[in-house]
Amino acid sequence: MDAKGSCDGRFAAVQQAFEEIFDDPQERGAGLCIQVGGETVVDLWAGVADLERTKPWNRDTLVNTYCAIKPFTAVATLMLVEEGKLALDQPICHYWPEFAQGGKDQVTLRQVLSHTSGTPALRLPSRTPEMYDWDEMVKKTAAEPLWWQPGTELGYGATTYGWILGELIRRVDGREPCRFIRERITEPNGLEVQLGVDEQDFHKIAHFGRAEGREGDSFAIALRHVMSKQPEHVATLAFTNPAVGPKQTTDPRWWSYRQPGVNGHGTAHGLAGFYSALLGGRLIGPELLSEFTREHSNSMDRVLLRPMRYGLGCMLEQQADQAASKCMGPNTFGHVGLGGPVSFADPERDVSFGFVTTTIGSHVLLDPRVRKLATLAYAAL
Repeated sequence: MDAKGSCDGRFAAVQQAFEEIFDDPQERGAGLCIQVGGETVVDLWAGVADLERTKPWNRDTLVNTYCAIKPFTAVATLMLVEEGKLALDQPICHYWPEFAQGGKDQVTLRQVLSHTSGTPALRLPSRTPEMYDWDEMVKKTAAEPLWWQPGTELGYGATTYGWILGELIRRVDGREPCRFIRERITEPNGLEVQLGVDEQDFHKIAHFGRAEGREGDSFAIALRHVMSKQPEHVATLAFTNPAVGPKQTTDPRWWSYRQPGVNGHGTAHGLAGFYSALLGGRLIGPELLSEFTREHSNSMDRVLLRPMRYGLGCMLEQQADQAASKCMGPNTFGHVGLGGPVSFADPERDVSFGFVTTTIGSHVLLDPRVRKLATLAYAAL
């Protein structure tokens, strides 16, 4: 399938690989953007945006990027740190007194950002019926007891991350967190990313479909096994309480849902542009950018059930782990989303990369399609 868009001649192999993705009849639609030094060198899209395969994918097609939105929210909190409204090592209950419940009185912003806070999930009963009620979910998060002592273990906060950081933003700034991100990050930098899609843009949203035979690596298989057999395991609850998955991508409530840890809709160029703005110093200064990208945690993640490295709200490069490596430099950082969306940056080459798709498999970290594209892009540099 021929892709639409533009591609610098140096990256012709990237375009060819992107187009070859669609040789698989299961593929639906995808977008790819690569920027170098803030300049776009690859901006491609192809396929269809709907389940019936009748609606063409366009440059402005919005894709649910799931957890790839987490760095936007992390940077929003770091903006407030830079302004003196938040402090990385101040207990969260200093700003949000109710959060001290359940032994959480010493949990800090730094620990939440690096997934070492001991607050990765909500225990049963199911919170799915109330997931769209921000105040109720914040109340439940504040009341949740620790899973382990802060700073002692690593556990990815799939959804709790959004409620904790979002409520901190709201308490110290006064703005609803997704509004803060829109007014301070996405709109000033022209980023086509929405945390809660405006109703007039609903028609741009692409719907997800699952591809068979894409099982992922041994860690991904082990995680699925736990989730299917152990309903009260922290890993199961982190991803299912409340339930967040591809089924929601056809629900208008989900489209407009403002949960800044797990629900963003964007384009490939919107995601790549975020990292270009970050590297270009348009979001936070060099000191906090260094903190954002510095290793803060590195061990077996009790939620993802695999070794992980995190900065302050971003996933760090793991070159020894093929399924996790972003196939660029050793200091590459970024984040994946459920089903394949991913965005990241290599600061040494000043490269920003964004990929969105609605054809999902069971890969937990970097999708094989992205690994091939990133490898070819790195070679072209």
